[in-house]
Amino acid sequence: MVLYRIYQVLVMIPVLLVATVLTATVTAVGSILGGGRWWGYYPAHLWARLFCLMTFVKVTVKGGENIGKDTSYVFVANHQGAYDIFAVYGYLGHNFKWMMKKSLEKIPLVGYACKKAGHVFVDNTSPAAVRRTMEVAEKQLGGGMSVVVFPEGSRSFTGKMRKFKRGAYQLAVEFGLPVVPITIDGAFEVMPRTARLPKWGHIRLTIHKPVEAPDGGHDLQSLMEGTYNVINGALPERYR
Repeated sequence: MVLYRIYQVLVMIPVLLVATVLTATVTAVGSILGGGRWWGYYPAHLWARLFCLMTFVKVTVKGGENIGKDTSYVFVANHQGAYDIFAVYGYLGHNFKWMMKKSLEKIPLVGYACKKAGHVFVDNTSPAAVRRTMEVAEKQLGGGMSVVVFPEGSRSFTGKMRKFKRGAYQLAVEFGLPVVPITIDGAFEVMPRTARLPKWGHIRLTIHKPVEAPDGGHDLQSLMEGTYNVINGALPERYR
């Protein structure tokens, strides 16, 4: 463990810091010049895999056959830790935009790159702001472009799931998109919310079968509860 920490400080952190700056720069410039559909995904896809590789984190995926590359989805996943982002970005195998907190837009360079790439910053400060968020999302979706949301809103403190928020499901209903539950297991062991540095480990992504959103949203609560139970049911007993 001591050697691993030395490696992290002397090798991993400097390399990944440079990689993050380069990825954000390439993403921003590429999105401005060539559009965010390609540049907003593939540089970050490689960046996420590099993160996992350099921290000795293995990611395995189950259920990839449940989704099609030319279909748009609303992916909803549990949020165990920071490495959820790298696991999904690097190994989901489907182009998408993140729905993220508006506060993340303030991250130097990275926030700017995300904005230019077309990721959706959620502003729920007023009904008008929510409507603008939905309009931005509508422009990005379609033609196989999807969106990934952590309905819990933030990372878990215990590895166990918390109550889901409605935003992702309202988006699915409004635009008639199927919801795909994703179970992330192992990210809490790699880097829980309270940790400053990651550990090596194994993250498992389980991509469940799509669930069609109900017409009109009258059964929104059932959709939320059903997908919550699907995600939770694929977690180890200690996290249920």
